[in-house]
Amino acid sequence: MKTLIIAAHPDDEVLGCGGTIAKLSARGEEVHILILSTGLTSRRGFDIQETPNALNTHLKRAKQAGALLGATNVNFARLPDQKLDTLPLLDITQRIEAEIESLKPQTIFTHHGGDLNMDHVITFRATLTATRPMAGGTLGAVYAYEIPSSTDWAFQKFEPTFQPNLFVDILETLNRKIEAMRVYESEIREFPHPRSPQALEAIAKRWGSVCGLKAAEAFEIIREIR
Repeated sequence: MKTLIIAAHPDDEVLGCGGTIAKLSARGEEVHILILSTGLTSRRGFDIQETPNALNTHLKRAKQAGALLGATNVNFARLPDQKLDTLPLLDITQRIEAEIESLKPQTIFTHHGGDLNMDHVITFRATLTATRPMAGGTLGAVYAYEIPSSTDWAFQKFEPTFQPNLFVDILETLNRKIEAMRVYESEIREFPHPRSPQALEAIAKRWGSVCGLKAAEAFEIIREIR
């Protein structure tokens, strides 16, 4: 079985489904990660000329986080951070299509379409376009994940709102998820920020309480063929 995780930025893959990546990898499944944009470069005051190694360090951390979770590989499209809405959707879609054609995954996890962050929204739209159901395809399921901060901070004012209907038990891999997030030194925050270790643990326990588990990640089923 092959699973493809499509993320807009480095760290989204960990925040959205890090526990699930670790769980799938632990049972011998291939998990591939595609990160569309570079992240980091849109930060106020960031100057690539002044810190030429910062971006490479950031992407190296994505590789390290992926390895910690047991991912088979982490690939980068290196699209501009926080500017996906300035690119033709076709260009983003074709990059995702190329990854799908190469890997032939059975399952895809990607962003939720109602997030505050526009890169997440564009990623969702491009993924749905790239995964149009075609006869003879290998893809059986597309799931959307939440991003603590971006999904929450939309305050359900953007459609579609996140309505999870699939839950994955991550009790055994929650600590691994938090360890992987710690690898992203520039992205992790202090509590009560949603990207703090304490908040990530609380979110997992909250979703666990919703579905009768001690810790869970929540997903919305976009399409599932059984």
